Amino acid sequence: MDVGVIGVGVMGRNHVRIYSELKSVDALGVYDVNAAAAKALAEKHGATVYGSISELLDHSDAVSVVVPTQFHSKVVGEVFAKKRSVLIEKPICATSEEAKHLMKSAPKEITVGVGHIERFNPIVAEIKKIVKNPLYFEMKRHNPTSARITGSSVVEDLMIHDIDILLNEFFPTPCDVHSVGNADVMSVLMKCDGIPVALSASRKASKKIRLFYVEDEEFTIEGDFMSQEVTIYRKPGQYQIEAERYVQENIIEKVMVGKVEPLKRELETFIDCVDKQRPFPITPDQAIRNLEFCEKVRAAS
Repeated sequence: MDVGVIGVGVMGRNHVRIYSELKSVDALGVYDVNAAAAKALAEKHGATVYGSISELLDHSDAVSVVVPTQFHSKVVGEVFAKKRSVLIEKPICATSEEAKHLMKSAPKEITVGVGHIERFNPIVAEIKKIVKNPLYFEMKRHNPTSARITGSSVVEDLMIHDIDILLNEFFPTPCDVHSVGNADVMSVLMKCDGIPVALSASRKASKKIRLFYVEDEEFTIEGDFMSQEVTIYRKPGQYQIEAERYVQENIIEKVMVGKVEPLKRELETFIDCVDKQRPFPITPDQAIRNLEFCEKVRAAS
């Protein structure tokens, strides 16, 4: 299969790198308004540089759109006009209304997916298997200040990953939302199916944090998205007093997690879906719902 990447920023460069490594990809094409950057990346990974999006699409069966969010609608519209399958980096568009309008022009015969990468992080499936009677969920996603260009607030930029996981893997029903924050820092407290859920995201942190924490009736689960480690803390079986201090004995379990690069799994899945003409796991409808929830969070702050 011939594949193209539109946009060679930070994330676009990763798409090109991984596509160049996949055996299922025959020819790889690249386009960016920064022709020099596109050429340098193409030379590094054995790809072909094209002078326009239209030219790239003429030589591709499927493409990744990895341009700034504010350009998604225009670029994806061109892809739809050529009837090529497409993976759109999150968020799907700048607004949910823009995304709904865009999807009206999507050809039925192509595969359209949205790149919510953390859905492919192996700790998500592991934690979902472990959770039985949850009492509390918490997810933290904090970043140091970045010079990376973005047309989104911290909610659409970072928190949307955790929103996607919560809404599509754990709580499909609507959640009550209370939030406080600004464009760079946001804290959300909500109730989903009667369970308290706390989310926080920041682009101003001095420490990078990617935490998934669940308190269950019988145990506590802690997951780290970066290290792809999951730990279970069982309730103490014994209390004792030593030097006037309470000491508890906990059972701590390290879950065996098959570590993978989430983006590689995502792109492999996309190519397989295009090849077999089946839906990508993260559909435009899900992505629009994620974005609507982001808008709800910002409106409540």
